[in-house]
Amino acid sequence: MTGKLVGKVALVTGASSGIGEATAIALALEGASVALVARRADRLEKVLQHISDKGGQAISIVADVADEIQAHDMVQKAHAQWGRIDILVNNAGIMQLGLIDGANTEEWRGMININLLGLMYATRAALPTMKMQSGGHIINISSTAGLEANANTAVYSATKFAVGAFTEALRKENYSHKIRVTLIEPGAVATELGVQVTDPESKAWAKAWMESKIPLASEDIAAAILYAVTQPPHVNVNEIVVRPIDQP
Repeated sequence: MTGKLVGKVALVTGASSGIGEATAIALALEGASVALVARRADRLEKVLQHISDKGGQAISIVADVADEIQAHDMVQKAHAQWGRIDILVNNAGIMQLGLIDGANTEEWRGMININLLGLMYATRAALPTMKMQSGGHIINISSTAGLEANANTAVYSATKFAVGAFTEALRKENYSHKIRVTLIEPGAVATELGVQVTDPESKAWAKAWMESKIPLASEDIAAAILYAVTQPPHVNVNEIVVRPIDQP
């Protein structure tokens, strides 16, 4: 395997589908050894097989990033396998939509635990290794919902606004350690994210919103991530917003 990332080790959360799957494949095809992390073992194995068939190197780790111990252990497993962690892609996330009044607060906690705390746990677990290596790259996946909040998106947007704040503080704390930090904010992307919405009215609203435009493919976001991680070491791409051409 040849490519710009040969010798690098990447860990991608939420790697069983969508943006995570596409990113893991893109990194592996560019030569990185990739640790695939998600909760669905069967889906992970399919991604692992796809990478292997293309000549790439990967392992699968079943873990729930919302559990701090599991988030720590997944990083340790990847490090034990290859001896380093060069790229962490914090992609795991869920989206529930609906009005604040009458909302299912358990869904709020689920989004906060995965979208925000899970990302924080994984980052904290990876930082000591990256500091010891005197370098690394952390990619945090947010959303354009982290730039603009709307009705029905209050808590999802809140988690994504928080990811943006956390990412900027992370960058300022760690640039002296040669650790690069990038925030990726996708607009409408054709993934399984909207399928998870349980509120019928919000689900219909999200479906109509998506169908009003030509959404991005997961591979479009993977390409943006690949661009960021393949820049020269002195270049830190801090933020990338990627929208469909017909998304306002």
